[in-house]
Amino acid sequence: MLDLSALLLSLAAIFSYINFRFIKLPTTIGVMLIAMLLSVSLVVLGHIGLESIQNKATAVLEGIDFNKALMHGMLSFLLFSGALHVNLDDLAKHKRIISILATFGVVISTFIVGGSAWLVFSLIGIKLPFIYCLLFGSLIAPTDPIAVIGILKKAGVPKSLETKITGESLFNDGVAVVVFLVIMGIIAGGNDVTAQHIILLFIEEAIGGIFFGFIIGLLTYLMLKSVDNYQVEVLLTLALVMGGFALAHAIHASGPIAMVVAGLFIGNRGRLFAMSERTRGHLDSFWELMDEILNAVLFLLIGLEVLVIATKGSYLIAGLAMIPIVLLARFISVGLPVTFMRRIKNFSPNVVKIMTWGGLRGGISVALALSIPAGPEREALLTVTYIIVVFSILVQGLTIKRLVTSKKLK
Repeated sequence: MLDLSALLLSLAAIFSYINFRFIKLPTTIGVMLIAMLLSVSLVVLGHIGLESIQNKATAVLEGIDFNKALMHGMLSFLLFSGALHVNLDDLAKHKRIISILATFGVVISTFIVGGSAWLVFSLIGIKLPFIYCLLFGSLIAPTDPIAVIGILKKAGVPKSLETKITGESLFNDGVAVVVFLVIMGIIAGGNDVTAQHIILLFIEEAIGGIFFGFIIGLLTYLMLKSVDNYQVEVLLTLALVMGGFALAHAIHASGPIAMVVAGLFIGNRGRLFAMSERTRGHLDSFWELMDEILNAVLFLLIGLEVLVIATKGSYLIAGLAMIPIVLLARFISVGLPVTFMRRIKNFSPNVVKIMTWGGLRGGISVALALSIPAGPEREALLTVTYIIVVFSILVQGLTIKRLVTSKKLK
């Protein structure tokens, strides 16, 4: 583990340097692009007779459990860090639309993408049961807060729109994970899964995550308020993230949702009433640095995943065909709630277009795809998911600023 961590951090640092000096893309996108180019180069070397180099690199990558590294490691830090800098008052102003998008939007997108995927896969000759297509719909439905927040910081998106997109992305991944687990339970348990079981799972994971996040956030806040030492206070927030996420997993509450709630609590009430100016400065610096480092490592891993995905022609065609369908599902899942709520709330004229194109997919979708049990279904869905994620980050991520500028949003 230490050797792997050293390798990943070294590659992330070198690729960040190369990007900063020569390519000058946003750091995360630049690191991912360089990692992809390296992976493709290794594949090419394998095809021209240098299989040993490719095999060694593939063996190293296969030794990294991407799903566990992200879902039970980096995700807690990244979600807490993202929520730490979100203004709760701004979030409260848009709570209705954020709540609807993070719940009903995920469900709508799951069924649109799942149904469409079943048709597309059938036409291409990929035989997947309908329930696996729904599973794909659930894992590709959430917009990734890790990708979204990093890109929006540099895109010049209006504050109200940034709050909507960021708030939705912070919460909808937790909801999507619950939907994913429900569908996985149906696949594993067949007819044993009932509506009552699904409701109880949602209450346990989602509602439990909100309640647990509030409790650990409150306890940490009280401890922060009783001391004035930035080393101790930074350490307390670190313990909150690591210990809180592990405990949430142990009691079957949603760790991602708990981290978002705790981050919002500490970042707002804790920042105002439990910290000195000096502590706030050190806390912000620490979590911003943590966010940058882990983002670089995560996007490095996404780029390197080229080495382990299947490259069958039918899978590649399916992935390309699903890109516009996923975007259409996003457009519908955003457009319906916004159209309905225009009667009671004003929205920017181009809010649906910006939220559709700004709803990036990222590491969470890849991690969920990798958690599917080994088999032909996992192989197909992982490749299709990877293609959509790469398109989302490289194409949507690099053009969202231009789209915002062209729409001249207020």
